[in-house]
Amino acid sequence: MTKNLITGANGQLGSELRNLLDERGIAYDAFDSKQLDITDQAAVNEKISALKPEVIYHCAAYTAVDNAEDVAKDLNWQVNVDGTRNVAEAAKRVGAKMVYISTDYVFDGTNEGEYEVDAPTNPRNEYGKAKLAGEKAIQETLANYYIIRTSWVFGKYGKNFVYTMLRLAKDHDKLTVVNDQFGRPTWTRTLAEFMTYLVDHDQPFGTYELSNEGSCSWYEFASEILKNQNVEVSPVDSSAYPAKAYRPRHSIMSLKKAESTGFEIMDWQSALKQFMGEIED
Repeated sequence: MTKNLITGANGQLGSELRNLLDERGIAYDAFDSKQLDITDQAAVNEKISALKPEVIYHCAAYTAVDNAEDVAKDLNWQVNVDGTRNVAEAAKRVGAKMVYISTDYVFDGTNEGEYEVDAPTNPRNEYGKAKLAGEKAIQETLANYYIIRTSWVFGKYGKNFVYTMLRLAKDHDKLTVVNDQFGRPTWTRTLAEFMTYLVDHDQPFGTYELSNEGSCSWYEFASEILKNQNVEVSPVDSSAYPAKAYRPRHSIMSLKKAESTGFEIMDWQSALKQFMGEIED
């Protein structure tokens, strides 16, 4: 029996976490949505009861934010709320700890300062509402859980803003990027390391917020990504790119609680540089 179970194994974060555990020589069971449909309560109970993991890293999520507003509204809820509850209930049966990844979208993004973990939530889009309901499902079901809110995730596996910018830079000599939305970029490697750190160091259960140090606008993030490319990046306001789902304007979350655990957090520029070095190799 392995101690660790990963849902969403082939997603951006699940893949990073598997890579990290492989590097450390730590055994785990990992399932993608085809191998384990978390919305199927019986399947979840059967799998988790059979494997009896001690820790469940719940990386499975529905993350298409704009589609969650309409065409995938039900799917968003089924995966992020019902699926999360199914995993939490199964975790409770076998006495497993659960690590759940949430989002800055649980806040409305109108705060000028940083959002502390206990700040009032007020999600303004369907994705944020579902992720918050997922948090509540875990809190109602389990005592032994870690909820980690994160934002602006980038990494080696899957689609993300860094890859999009690098792709666009190949075909364009000028790009425009919004400069009126502010947040903290998060490297999947840093996030995966923090997930395992909380468990391995028996940190107090509860809600944490984790991104890389520092904050920026999407324009500043893009400028850093493309600083060595032959492309001109210009700032525009959000009205230039209307989206179905509301995007928080200022969703910078406080890292104080994460830092109080003793976990060292790299700044986002260094994280980006390290990541870019990896994908160039």
